[in-house]
Amino acid sequence: MMQVSHVILTGGVGSRLWPLSRQSNPKQYLEIFSEKSLFELAIERNRPFSRKLIIVGNRGNRELSERILRKTNQATYTNIVEATPRNTAPAIAFAAFSADPDDLLLVTPADHIIQEGESYTAAVKKATELAKEDYLVTFGVQPTTPETGYGYIEFDGDKVVSFREKPDKDNARAFLKAGNFLWNSGMFCFKAKIFLSELEKFAPEVYQKSLEAWQNAENDVLDLDMSMHIPSISVDYAVMEKSDRIKVVPAGFEWSDMGSFEAVYEYFKSNGYTMDSNANMQLGEIKPTFFVGVNNCIFISTKDANLVVSKEASQEVKAVYSYLEEFHPDLIR
Repeated sequence: MMQVSHVILTGGVGSRLWPLSRQSNPKQYLEIFSEKSLFELAIERNRPFSRKLIIVGNRGNRELSERILRKTNQATYTNIVEATPRNTAPAIAFAAFSADPDDLLLVTPADHIIQEGESYTAAVKKATELAKEDYLVTFGVQPTTPETGYGYIEFDGDKVVSFREKPDKDNARAFLKAGNFLWNSGMFCFKAKIFLSELEKFAPEVYQKSLEAWQNAENDVLDLDMSMHIPSISVDYAVMEKSDRIKVVPAGFEWSDMGSFEAVYEYFKSNGYTMDSNANMQLGEIKPTFFVGVNNCIFISTKDANLVVSKEASQEVKAVYSYLEEFHPDLIR
């Protein structure tokens, strides 16, 4: 009997949200959204649409996931533990191998925030209907700004015309003006067997090496040596940009990948978070802090590090993270 399995991908480290997000506690587990984490919100949001829950994460966040699962009273689930990150195509393959072939997989990242309600419900319903017809469905979000941090989908109705990489500002403005481009949300819906068939067709080495690693997993924990032979590749590159089975659901719900402090800032601002008269915001360990002569800045304070960033420059935090990886790795653990 066909059923929907919710697949949550939890492997990200959230480098652009340092110092709040660390390797030991990535952004998807930060309980800063009305005392809930993005991972918890993803479970709750998709529970009405699915019968099974499949989590694909890594060794470092297995306990973090299970702590949240206990909190949400999620009694039954599959927790697949990757030995090393190999990107989204192998991660989704592991979920598909664990499911029944005819199951529909509703694939979502663990670290996005989405407005629940009629628009989201309608989008999921439309995606599952298309997936039942053996299409690989991606969710595209209506852009509201010329965002350079997202990939784009050029579309015509439910047909995908092309996938576009993260654009520069000029191209992002052109995409927004054209009106037939959507933000690539990184969310998908398809039958397990159809995804695996297309993966085998277009990325046979990824399929074969992932299958071998899965067949030799113990208690859903993958072997490191076998995993190292799996090519690291995104599902977009491996399958979605090559298959002729692709459909897109132009979704009307509000969405953010929470991939920068600007996104966090806008979310908290819209929910009435306290700011000063010049729209400066403090996050993390709250202490007496005063902003003088600056506007739209975010001060993030933790026990061992502080960060001051203008809202508009928040994408550049990743460069700080890269620097710390090389020279002060203790500050990102």
